[in-house]
Amino acid sequence: MTPTLRTLSNWSPEAVVFDCDGTLMDTERHWQDARNRAFREFGLLPPPGFAERAKGVHYVDCGRLMAEETNKPELAVELTAALLGHFLALVSEDPLTMPGACEFVRALSGRLPLAVASNCPLEVVEESLGRAGLRRHFGHVIVPMVPPEEPDAPPRDGERPQVVRPKPWPDVYATAARLCGVLPEAALAVEDSLTGVESAWRAGLRVLGVGPLPDGDETGHADAWVTALDAPEVQEWMRGWPAGASPGAVQDHQRGKSL
Repeated sequence: MTPTLRTLSNWSPEAVVFDCDGTLMDTERHWQDARNRAFREFGLLPPPGFAERAKGVHYVDCGRLMAEETNKPELAVELTAALLGHFLALVSEDPLTMPGACEFVRALSGRLPLAVASNCPLEVVEESLGRAGLRRHFGHVIVPMVPPEEPDAPPRDGERPQVVRPKPWPDVYATAARLCGVLPEAALAVEDSLTGVESAWRAGLRVLGVGPLPDGDETGHADAWVTALDAPEVQEWMRGWPAGASPGAVQDHQRGKSL
């Protein structure tokens, strides 16, 4: 059974952390097109069901997966580079937002601390949000800061995080909640993929899934799942949130070296 907003109706967040691809920006189709172009560039065919398996996966891991599932492991580096190159070209040509995303973010801007936690490269997130006019609403943009092939690197040294591992590791969401100045359990993650839902859940955030249900109607650890951010039940729920201690719309570009 798909979890509904009733499970969150008596709770309101003190901060909201958004995924980017497929949640704020309609870039999942760009990743799909980029994967297909990269496959064709090397004379390969996408394996059946690959698009769903690749959803939400860090692009370096995706390039490796593309190579492995086509029995061309020696092409992992080349496929990864081709994938990113095609994606950057596509998103630059056609940046689109998901239904209701702009209105949802603008309605919360100044009321609560807002952040983005993404598996995409920082330049992709910054460019996408900037062109959509959304970047100024987010105090922090968190992306992985450790190569995906080194996921077991220690996430902290003393009190300062040295690495931020990609989803489904919890690092991007845990870091975002900390930078927003709230406990993880007081923050809401907004996600469209099971990989991202797992990351946020492991970090201790409440999770709102958004968009089409994954294959098999599996919603993982999402507390609730809605079709879009402009759904009436989402708008009604959001209007009841009290204003928190938000720093407002600040241009604090957070990168790994400053975390």
